[in-house]
Amino acid sequence: MKRTALIAGVTGIGGNHLARELLANGWDVVGLSRRAPKDLPGVHHIAADLLDPAALATALQDVAPTHVFITTWMRQDTEADNIRVNAALVRNLLDALSPQKSLRHVALVTGLKHYLGPFEAYASSGTLPDTPLRESQPRLPLENFYYAQEDEVYAAAARDRFTWSIHRPHTIIGLAVGNAMNLGTTLAVYASICKETGRPFQFPGSEAQWKGLSDVTDARMLAKQLAWAADTDAASNEAFNIVNGDVFRWSWLWPKLAEWFGVEVAGFSGTIQPLEAAMANDADTWRQIAAKHNLVEADLDRLASAWHTDLDLGRPLEVMTDMANSRRLGFSAYQATDSSFFDLFARLRAERLIP
Repeated sequence: MKRTALIAGVTGIGGNHLARELLANGWDVVGLSRRAPKDLPGVHHIAADLLDPAALATALQDVAPTHVFITTWMRQDTEADNIRVNAALVRNLLDALSPQKSLRHVALVTGLKHYLGPFEAYASSGTLPDTPLRESQPRLPLENFYYAQEDEVYAAAARDRFTWSIHRPHTIIGLAVGNAMNLGTTLAVYASICKETGRPFQFPGSEAQWKGLSDVTDARMLAKQLAWAADTDAASNEAFNIVNGDVFRWSWLWPKLAEWFGVEVAGFSGTIQPLEAAMANDADTWRQIAAKHNLVEADLDRLASAWHTDLDLGRPLEVMTDMANSRRLGFSAYQATDSSFFDLFARLRAERLIP
């Protein structure tokens, strides 16, 4: 049967890689975002504001996708505002598509804040979950915009009779510019600044993260699971964690990242040293680096999200993710984590985003 995907957030770190995966497998792909993607020639782009229901309905009136993939969100100052805005984002999109009655499946990408709590109470005492994190763990007794987004999908599915899947990646490693949660590119930019200025490549996080087990999600792995769930009947109406399939310790990986850039490595120092503070005065430095090496992006804030990297690396517990739910249904993809970083760094360099 013909499959037409509508990807909300096609220019983002998850949406871009998903578009590539679907195009490579013969899908028709419609991309929804405020700006057109520059590197996805096979995607039919629609510009629309997900928070403007009337304009959104007009923009989508002639679009009849069989599958919708929601890979975007909008960060707000408080969790109450995160809930209001991001629930509306999902609700408005599915309401706009409801008259077409074409949807067979909707996939929503959220993340591990489902288990670790919202930004305002992230990995805080009293809410720390057991690890490995499992899809069967109950919701936390906290307001969380991921829960609100899920509930919008469930309500629309009951109304329009489509199936759904929820996908919960750990930290996503992949190329995206202007992304609010981008640890891989943030570390690449930080390492590049360290090399240019002679500063050591200082691990900014906690002892628990330095010594404990962790995992991450290659954006290509997320794309593969999204495509798999869309084509697998047994995956309908299920939530899935998605990570690379290996585990590592930052004490092992951090020196490897430093070696790739040729910078002096500095591990856990005995206390958290936030990257946001370390990079607070680096905007001018990055502009100078960009000019010196003829880079295509001179705005540090478009590449680095130090605040989010600090959230990940400063957690007071080791965090790894169980993937039994998708494994038992046949999803078998695997990605080595060091290669996830090295592939990203090589692509950043090839596209002149880092020197």
